[in-house]
Amino acid sequence: MPEPYETGRSRQRAWVEVDTAAISRNARSIQRLIGERTNLMAVVKADGYGHGAVAVARAALQGGAASLGVATLAEGVELRQEGIQAPVLVLGNLTQVEELRSCLRWQLMPTISSMREALLCQNLASGSGRTMPLQLKLDTGMARLGADWQEGPRLVASLRELDAIELAGLYSHLASADLPANDDDGLTHLQQQRFEQVLTSLRAQGLAAGCRHLANSAGTLRHRQHHFDMVRVGLALYGHPPATHLAERVPLEPAMQVHARVTLIRFVPAGVGVSYGHRYRTTAPTRLAVLAIGYADGVPRQLSNRMEVLFQGKRLPQVGAITMDQLVIDATAAPDLDIGGVVTLLGSQGQEQITPADWSARCDTIPWEVLCGFKRRLPRLKGGEEEWPLWDGGPAPKSVDGTVRAPSGP
Repeated sequence: MPEPYETGRSRQRAWVEVDTAAISRNARSIQRLIGERTNLMAVVKADGYGHGAVAVARAALQGGAASLGVATLAEGVELRQEGIQAPVLVLGNLTQVEELRSCLRWQLMPTISSMREALLCQNLASGSGRTMPLQLKLDTGMARLGADWQEGPRLVASLRELDAIELAGLYSHLASADLPANDDDGLTHLQQQRFEQVLTSLRAQGLAAGCRHLANSAGTLRHRQHHFDMVRVGLALYGHPPATHLAERVPLEPAMQVHARVTLIRFVPAGVGVSYGHRYRTTAPTRLAVLAIGYADGVPRQLSNRMEVLFQGKRLPQVGAITMDQLVIDATAAPDLDIGGVVTLLGSQGQEQITPADWSARCDTIPWEVLCGFKRRLPRLKGGEEEWPLWDGGPAPKSVDGTVRAPSGP
């Protein structure tokens, strides 16, 4: 039986709280936007953007997602080991025979960028007596993974000649859909044109492309023309728009909050240096509170002297250098905050809210990196309507390391 939430929380120094119901609601909101004819792929790579991949996958599927996207083989295997049977696309390029053999074994769809991987899959599937689904990625302007888009029709024709594989999908990735249309130099429109040109050529040859998809979160919110048969949504699923000008396109609820506990209160006079290098000195008598969370947990050191936390709806400034396991806040304005008290680093209290975008703007990075930065040593606790641990900080979930028992088969 799951551990009661209060028990799980009370013994933690710091934790990530995930409202999986919010993820389900976000999935439903996105599905309403894209309509019934377009499927939603929930991208749960990077441990579900720091939210916990297994819990996120289940919540997204409950909210209407039709399939899941991961970046690595291990991420896909973890979902299967936890009993998730929905279609899973591995978005990263797998090039080794054993990697592709594992895809066949665990019923994961690999992404291929050339005939080399396709022929490896053909040989593996032929030897197993099973058909292996895969998806072909085209580079329409990202200059990352994928075959040259102009080679698309030829590659699809060649893939259709192979009898042991199934071309389940054809896709590409938008490079600048999060920029306003006037600021991306027409790249999104160009990528759309190139993708559609490939599809037109395939139709003329009578070749089926399988599931066609192009849009990430930004493309999904930007325009319906990017939707095709499916959209791949990551950041928006977790409740954050990929750009401020896209924020009103669909209602989204942030699913993550980050909390930490006070481990020490101390009073210091004016002129006292705080933390490594004394990058901050008090200018008046100050009540300092030490929090048991630091950059090893995912709070960027670049936020030193540049972030705030919430307590009872008030913003309290962080002071001094953020260290590996701890940081210090000025709690002078919060006399009720004492040892054992809990503050919010990301999330909302009353009318105040601190978002990943707030952090990323101060660190010169992006919200994606902030969310993915929270390490597994921080427990994930379920918040919202149902409250119990998603993962309590014990041994990390299983991964593919040669010791994992796979299902029987090739």
